[in-house]
Amino acid sequence: MAELTQSPTPAPDATTESPDGGRRRVIAMTIWGVAFVVAWLAIGLPTDPAYAFLWIWAGTVAWNSARPWRSHLRFARDWIPVVLLLAAYNLSRGFADNGATPHAMELIVADRFLTGWLTGGEVPTIWLQERLYDASEVRWWDVLVSWIYFSHFVATFAAAAVLWMRNRRRWIAYMSRWGFLCAAGLVTYFAYPAAPPWWAAQNGLLTEVARISTRGWKEIGMHGAGNLLNAGQIASNPVAAMPSLHTAFALFVVLFFMRSVRKRWWPLMLAYPLAMTFTLMYSGEHYLIDVLVGWAYVGMTFLVVGLAERWWAARQARRAGEPAVAAGAPSADGDTAAEHYRLAARLTGSLPEQRYLNRRPCSPATSGSACVTVW
Repeated sequence: MAELTQSPTPAPDATTESPDGGRRRVIAMTIWGVAFVVAWLAIGLPTDPAYAFLWIWAGTVAWNSARPWRSHLRFARDWIPVVLLLAAYNLSRGFADNGATPHAMELIVADRFLTGWLTGGEVPTIWLQERLYDASEVRWWDVLVSWIYFSHFVATFAAAAVLWMRNRRRWIAYMSRWGFLCAAGLVTYFAYPAAPPWWAAQNGLLTEVARISTRGWKEIGMHGAGNLLNAGQIASNPVAAMPSLHTAFALFVVLFFMRSVRKRWWPLMLAYPLAMTFTLMYSGEHYLIDVLVGWAYVGMTFLVVGLAERWWAARQARRAGEPAVAAGAPSADGDTAAEHYRLAARLTGSLPEQRYLNRRPCSPATSGSACVTVW
């Protein structure tokens, strides 16, 4: 049976911010913002994982400047393994082709099959550049394209940083899915090295294609903004086009947070991966088939990792003989793994009849308005 118990009012937290915490936060974030802009114009936008991590870490320190240093060190403890994995991922992509000739012609054929009825038999990149690109003039949409392209390098990182500060359980669920998506993409790069449209044009498989993902910044006086990104493009693996993780990351972030946002905002959220898709095809970085496969990888990621979490929660519950042990596992939408347990138990028929699990067990340390005692 379950007994509803009212918890005592929790004691004041020793780390509660002081009355001037708001002003302190404004000052700290202003200093961080000025430093970021100066570094951005002098060195370039933070597109390298380690460099981006340092700025995001500094941003969390500025936002939570009233907290003790041990709190900020926990951020580094949790994130350094992630940064090292991303750095290894970027380095390993450079060996994906292993000196072999990349796949290109079949991607061209696929795009002509998918869009040829609209583009007159051309791939989308050529069709878009013939109508929108002018080598002698930078248009406003070129500037927008550069910003959208850059967002790939910070959007997933920034969203993860917000999750870490607000809900570490959801952060774990987010990072497990993001890591799986990166790993799936990397395996594909080795198994199927594929070249983007600009590479195909340079090797005579397509007519002229300009690689224009960063040209928009120069038009507004930000000549150094793309320094790091341009250097990374020169050093990066040119045959890591399938799947497009640029558009996969954009869709991944949107889908992860969609269930916690009101439906009226969904069209606006979905506009981001669609804008990234346009950016990648227009700038010569990806084919449409790369984008579609990237979206399929996102769906596979949520399915596989979600099932793995449910299996693990049910396994832990069965080993302990009671559902309460499953309460700490994460899930993508912020629910406790107790709900995962109930789902798995219904599927396996192993739900104990004499136990009931609601929100969380009562304990002397429990805080909040109410808890449920499990008998």
